[in-house]
Amino acid sequence: MTTAVAQRPKVALVLGSGGARGLAHVGVIEELQRHGMQIAYISGCSIGALVGGIFAAGKLDVYAKWARSLERKDVFGLLDLSFGLQGLFKGDRIIETLREMIGDRDIDDLDIGFTAVATDLHEQREVWLNSGPLFDAIRASMAIPTVFTPWTYQGRVLVDGGLLNPLPIAPALNHQTDLIVAVNVSARREHPIVPARTSDTETPGIFDVVQMSLDTMQGAIGRLKLAAYSPDLVIDIPRDACAFYEFYRAGEMIQLGRQRAKMVLNSRSSLET
Repeated sequence: MTTAVAQRPKVALVLGSGGARGLAHVGVIEELQRHGMQIAYISGCSIGALVGGIFAAGKLDVYAKWARSLERKDVFGLLDLSFGLQGLFKGDRIIETLREMIGDRDIDDLDIGFTAVATDLHEQREVWLNSGPLFDAIRASMAIPTVFTPWTYQGRVLVDGGLLNPLPIAPALNHQTDLIVAVNVSARREHPIVPARTSDTETPGIFDVVQMSLDTMQGAIGRLKLAAYSPDLVIDIPRDACAFYEFYRAGEMIQLGRQRAKMVLNSRSSLET
């Protein structure tokens, strides 16, 4: 059988963590499909797990439309304060909003393979969540320490996978695909899309400190993962494209993802001809 679908290259897609910059994953996926690639497997961390899981559930267009509609007030309206000492926000409101939009799904029932990466606090190791309820896996993977409360699941206390593996390439190595494509949303800094709110020497506020600390850590670990595993294609999104909490800039980030993916894919095509 020699159908066009059968000839499409199969891709294992690795979606990294990086807060609102991870909305660029949506544009990357759209561009990969536009280039005729079949996404056969996804491993993701934090926002990468969220976007990847929703794509695997077949609802990325619904999510993208909703994300583009968000304004600043809508984003902060999704944050439910935690009155304990485990984190600033519970994260329940975000997950319930997504669950209503996407529906309850089990990872085993998704059309493509999917793994969300989280961190086990007590064991101090990364955990691959590739079975069970989709939104439990997503919630665990995106539990940014101090921002969201940890997620207790299957007897483990789990937080954001970005602590140990912000660019989870290793899970993708276990699958038979033609290409491994990694999307690094904590790449080298470039000029920001809009003028920076503070100068480089001004003392940052608490959210900026959290963002800059996470970016520093995840950037360093991400570079090590790229050097260790060498995926076939790497699509870089600069770490200063937006702040990690600026989810109201979804349109810009999705477009940036498309642009960067197109550049990499066109460069690959020119080398093959």
